[in-house]
This record gives sequence, C-alpha cells and structure tokens, in this order.
Amino acid sequence: MKDLPAALRPREKLLAQGPAALADAELLALLLRTGTQGLGVLQMAEQLLARNGGVSGLLRTEPNQLAKVKGLGPAKLAELQAVLELARRALTAELAQRPVFDSPTTVREYLKLQLADLAHEVFAVLFLDAQHRLIAYEPLFRGTLTQTSVYPREVLKRALALNAAAVLLAHNHPSGVAEPSRADEFLTQSLKNALALVDVRVLDHLVVGRGQIVSFAERGLL
Repeated sequence: MKDLPAALRPREKLLAQGPAALADAELLALLLRTGTQGLGVLQMAEQLLARNGGVSGLLRTEPNQLAKVKGLGPAKLAELQAVLELARRALTAELAQRPVFDSPTTVREYLKLQLADLAHEVFAVLFLDAQHRLIAYEPLFRGTLTQTSVYPREVLKRALALNAAAVLLAHNHPSGVAEPSRADEFLTQSLKNALALVDVRVLDHLVVGRGQIVSFAERGLL
C-alpha cells in the first residue's frame, strides 16, 4: 500500500473523496490493514473477494473456511463479522421506526443480508405491529438445498406471542434463482388462511435469490 501514490491509498482516498469513491477491494483492505509476506493488503482483498463471490459472499462464508486463509486471523475475522452485524442492526432499526412499505428497498436489502448467500434453505418471518413496523425477524425453519418443512401452527404461535398484526414471509432459494415454485404458492396460501383465523394479515411473501427478490404481492399471487 505504501508503494501507491498517496491519492490512491484507500485511507487517504476515503478521507478525500468519501467511502462511496472506494472499490469493494479498497474498503476491505482498510479493514484488513495488512497483507502477508509477498502479498499486499489490496491484492489480498481482491483475491478474497474473487474467491468468495464478492462482498456478500465473503461476509457469508463460514468462519472456519475463512480461518484457513493465510493472514486472516481471529481478529480480522471478527471485524468482518462485526461489519455484517452492524449493517443488519442498522436496517433493523430503520424498519422498526416506520412502516415497512415506506422503505421497500430497505426490506429487500435486509433480506439479502439475511438470506441471499446461504447454502441451505431458510424460511423466515418478519412480524409487524399494527402500523406495519418491524417487531422481530425470526428464521423459523431450516431445510436442505431443495426443500424445507414449514409448520403453519408454529408461525401462528409466534405471531400470537409477539402480538403481531401482520407478517412478511420470506425464504431463500440456494440455487440462486428466485422464481417461486408451486409448493411456494401452496405454502403461502396455507399460511395466509391459518393466520387469517387470528386476524393476522400476510402482506407479502418474498423469495430471495442471489441477484433478485421476487414479491408474491407484486405478482398478484396473494
């Protein structure tokens, strides 16, 4: 990094132009701070991103896998995980302060952070109050690469326990393709019917892929 002109060093560039001016590798290099013998920190950052599918893939990679990378010790791993958790908490706070439909982009970014890069299928529920503000996000069911078992009674129990007035359903497709299946449509209707019995509305069901999120409400499937 010292070999670079001052204007091109990530820290100086950030201070002069702001964080948006930095590439992903430059931001990551700031977190890593040092490289290894024969490999500069910027090169190390570029390699980590390339091997793990970019920023989101890197932050989703299991810590035991990252721990095998030379030069990426416990302290740096902890910092990477802290960055992801800070992003989640910032989005959670935003969704708790105003109706979720006032910030649909925030909802999608939040679900991407939670679900997009998982290697297994997870079904989650965002429980909302009467003003459609977030009460809690809960991943309730975990499945295999191809299927998961979702029990409407468990969703109903949590909605009652949290005094939720509405819910947003969400699950990921580990294949990366967000197109809803017939099973997804059947499950959505089953949950909608079950929750209607206790006056809890299903506002949407979002299917999360790697590059896309499909909304049941936008497709007219609710």
